[in-house]
Amino acid sequence: MSDFTDHFDLASLRLGGSVIATSDDFFAEKENLLLPHAAVWKEHEYTDRGKWMDGWESRRKRTPGYTSGPGTEWNDWAIVRLGVPGIVRGVDVDTSFFRGNYPESCSIEACAAPIDAPLDVLESEKTEWVEILPRKTLEGNSHNRFAIECPFAFTHVRLRIFPDGGVARLRVHGDVAPDWRRIGHAKGEIDLAAVEHGGDVLLASDMFFGERRNLVMPGRAKNMSDGWETRRRRGPGSDWAIVKLGAVGSVSRIEIDTNHFKGNFPDTCKLEACLAPGASGEELSKPDAPWRELLATVKLQAHTRHYYETELADLGPVSHVRLNVYPDGGVSRLRVHGTLDTEARRALGVTRLDALPPLAAKKELLACAASSRWADALVKARPFGTWDKLALEAARAWKETGPEDWREAFAAHPRIGEREARADRAGTEKSWSKSEQAGMSHTSDETRAKMAAANRAYEERFGFVYIVCASGKSGEELLAVAERRLKNEPEAELATAGAELFAIANLRLEKLCEP
Repeated sequence: MSDFTDHFDLASLRLGGSVIATSDDFFAEKENLLLPHAAVWKEHEYTDRGKWMDGWESRRKRTPGYTSGPGTEWNDWAIVRLGVPGIVRGVDVDTSFFRGNYPESCSIEACAAPIDAPLDVLESEKTEWVEILPRKTLEGNSHNRFAIECPFAFTHVRLRIFPDGGVARLRVHGDVAPDWRRIGHAKGEIDLAAVEHGGDVLLASDMFFGERRNLVMPGRAKNMSDGWETRRRRGPGSDWAIVKLGAVGSVSRIEIDTNHFKGNFPDTCKLEACLAPGASGEELSKPDAPWRELLATVKLQAHTRHYYETELADLGPVSHVRLNVYPDGGVSRLRVHGTLDTEARRALGVTRLDALPPLAAKKELLACAASSRWADALVKARPFGTWDKLALEAARAWKETGPEDWREAFAAHPRIGEREARADRAGTEKSWSKSEQAGMSHTSDETRAKMAAANRAYEERFGFVYIVCASGKSGEELLAVAERRLKNEPEAELATAGAELFAIANLRLEKLCEP
């Protein structure tokens, strides 16, 4: 078993995880599944429904032919909305204190859906559920830990238990994969270190009293245990924690919070930063690691939020920061506010596309160009890793398409000058089409009427909608292009329209990958 338990619990209540539905929780409520503390046993505690259990427990199934959810076999299920989207590395199906009433086995599916998707959407055919854990035998009163090998990021998981019974806790360990399009479009100042933005504390010199990852958790610490605290140092040196930022960015503001640390806060601290994407904590803890001073040594106070802005060195883009505390002590939160440049935002978009489940990725690519052959080829070519590789693979896949594929994509495009987009088209594609045809919004009624006539003449002559890369062109220019291309021979015009279609697809790929 890989050490996946060192990853964040994506379903944690601290991150906003929630059990949103179950097939049955007759004996013990579904909400118990995600409680942060370990399950407990109360020997003589009973409710009006039976023995009190610290977990989720369904009733015994007795109805012939009983089924719950897809499939024909008896099983109960619970759907968990993860607190943050992420790539699952492993799960712990904890059956603590369930001895004669634990499930025989379990399986787990996951999906990528809007974080606020209602249950009817999650259960509909529109939602793609991917099995990330095939059916596994469970042991009672045990931590049943299973490593997961699936490269996609998900927002929800569905735990199936066969046929029924009780589970004390479910932990879903993995790497946070934020949807940057929903984080202020990543164009303003954001906390680059926050766990919900993909930040992580890779390594710390010591965490005897407080776990290192508390530094980047949401909100302020609830008490002294909800921070990072080292033991009392009795020799020379200092303590430190290495933080991986959620994205490469330029740091503009720092907050160091010693909330609740009153007799055990550090005397002073210093911050360093470096640009070393992909480096491990072990690599960055070596003496030759490329650290540069971001914040010179400053005095700290007890139970205080410290802010630094003008004191920061201008280091440009960085990927990691190291908090050094002298000589030891506790810090509850570290906030590293900064901004991303265009290249960094685009890299995040490519990473997001790489992590989408296949059907979700295809849907987004079809919004760029509605050719199934082209979209399927790109889905299979993942992961891209970089924008340059994505652009290269997009061009390569387009060379494998032909007239039938182009005609399929033509059919998804609105006519130039249409005031209302087709109702069955995706919202993203509608928005893109509207902005691409912005030149038509300021044109005269006469030009608009001439464009409508040109559209009809074009479709009668060539058999498909007039396709042109409209971005940056005025209504008069779009009309002139249509009138000129009406003189083309059908075969030549088909090739021209195909080239225009790929130009549109390229522009939309850029929009897709720039949150």
